Amino acid sequence: MANHTILVLGGYGFFGARICKVLAANKDIHLLVAGRDAGKARALTAQLGLPPQQALALDAHAPDLAQRLAELQVDTLIHTAGPFQGQDYRVACAAIDAGANYIDLADGRDFVAGIASLNDRALQRGVFVTSGASSLPALSSAVVERYLPRFGQLMSIRHGIASGARAPGVATMAGIFSYGGKPFQRLVAGRQETTHGWLDLQRHRFAAPIGSRLLGSCDVPDLTLFPQRYPGLETVTFHAGFASAPGHLFVWAAAQLVRLGLLRSLLPLVRPLHAISQWLEPLVSDKGAMFVTMDGVGRDDQPLSLTWQLLAAQNHGPHIPCGAAIALANKLATSTRDDAQVPHGAMPCVGLLTVEDYLAALQGHDVTEVPA
Repeated sequence: MANHTILVLGGYGFFGARICKVLAANKDIHLLVAGRDAGKARALTAQLGLPPQQALALDAHAPDLAQRLAELQVDTLIHTAGPFQGQDYRVACAAIDAGANYIDLADGRDFVAGIASLNDRALQRGVFVTSGASSLPALSSAVVERYLPRFGQLMSIRHGIASGARAPGVATMAGIFSYGGKPFQRLVAGRQETTHGWLDLQRHRFAAPIGSRLLGSCDVPDLTLFPQRYPGLETVTFHAGFASAPGHLFVWAAAQLVRLGLLRSLLPLVRPLHAISQWLEPLVSDKGAMFVTMDGVGRDDQPLSLTWQLLAAQNHGPHIPCGAAIALANKLATSTRDDAQVPHGAMPCVGLLTVEDYLAALQGHDVTEVPA
């Protein structure tokens, strides 16, 4: 009988539903699908073959959230209801107060980096709290940790993601477009430099069959977390792009208008672009990819450059951000309260998983690793 209760907040959403589908098959987990729309939650539980009482109407902003979580005897809460840019930590605090572990898929730079401010509170309750359980920084840091022993000195981490045709949810798009054309800082050649969201246009060639894709600069947690974790780094950059080159160029041009002050924000474009991307999906490549390039000096004092890649086909790319939450949930469900599989306290999701942990959570999907 399942003995670990996991509640997925936003469980019927773009990423939440993918996570729920995997966790529902784990006999150690009692899964609760939660969100503001009880009808959508019930529809997903029916699809997953779960009893209707495992679908819940639950608002992340409800003042009695901690009480509800305690009444439901939730052991772990997975928060997928973004965008996280601009959110506070009320959901994480409610989970802590209810004595539940907390995991989120946040990609907001300040939000993920700031989760450590809850460390004392989490330690007092003896729970595990992490933010950024997604491609960044969970998977990107797992890659760096895997190859770090090959370096005498790691000096540069350049990484990026190119999506396939399948557009993420509106909330996710709002998060990644929120900084379009807006300035942010990143470490380049040992100095903090200013760049702008979705600008710094460049072309990157991924392994076949992905090929060449346009990428633009993005404001992500790794830009803060990696220089803190890896002393001696001189450069950390991240770029992302879309499967459609015309679509990417449209976003790049709109970001230029924001940078020039001719457009206040890209946010009004999110819903129409989301609709257009859905219409165009059959015409655009279903393949996406992620790369991490590490440069520095090897153990033999010779220059060393390594590039790792992950390729996704059949529009399976959106499953990749779900891997960390699934892997962590499986660890929590099979461990005791005092097990060392995950630490107590609050921390960004950096170095908590191995690449193997992550890929195991993606089994069954058309995802291929290209090791360095």
